[in-house]
Amino acid sequence: MKIKLVKNILEANDRIAEENRKIFYKNQIFVINMMSAPGAGKTTLLEKTIFDLKDKIKIGVIEGDIATTRDAEKIEVTGVPVVQITTDGACHLDANMIRGVLDDLPLSEIDLLIIENVGNLVCPAEFKVGEDAKVMLLSATEGDDKPLKYPLMFSESSLLLINKIDLLPYTDFNIAKVRKDSLSINPGLDIIEVSAKTGEGMERWYGWLEERLSI
Repeated sequence: MKIKLVKNILEANDRIAEENRKIFYKNQIFVINMMSAPGAGKTTLLEKTIFDLKDKIKIGVIEGDIATTRDAEKIEVTGVPVVQITTDGACHLDANMIRGVLDDLPLSEIDLLIIENVGNLVCPAEFKVGEDAKVMLLSATEGDDKPLKYPLMFSESSLLLINKIDLLPYTDFNIAKVRKDSLSINPGLDIIEVSAKTGEGMERWYGWLEERLSI
């Protein structure tokens, strides 16, 4: 039966995710599973975050994409450890994929591991990978209807980053509506407005990270 099959897949994934979590805990790594639709600006946000914080926080990155290694190549230029997972069509990263690349990272030298998931507003939220927190990135160019259309992404996340706020004057994106709808789904959700391009709001994002890393 299809429902039973899906349940079995998720249970198996959760077991591996717990194994991953133990590895991260042993190495004292805080892990973020960053999720968004394609084009929301995850990689640009990561590049700026690494540039601004790499002298303070030892950062590692796992890049997930359906095809190509372009994003990993961009992150590699920053000088931090990065590995690429190419899913060959799969719409999300799962715990087993993450486990398969952990030996390629210098875990003992990393404080913060950011997993950039495949661009998708559905599947990534369903699969735990051993993370401490899921972070959802929503850009001002996507439309303000996303929380109600894709509630699981928002209910599973600890933080919502509203990106590309520098483009707000050129869109009809309603931040107040997004905040209201998101909090109706997840009252405990932190929400930070940022522009990875101009740097506006990024200090609040860094503060959120540093608080969890106890810096």
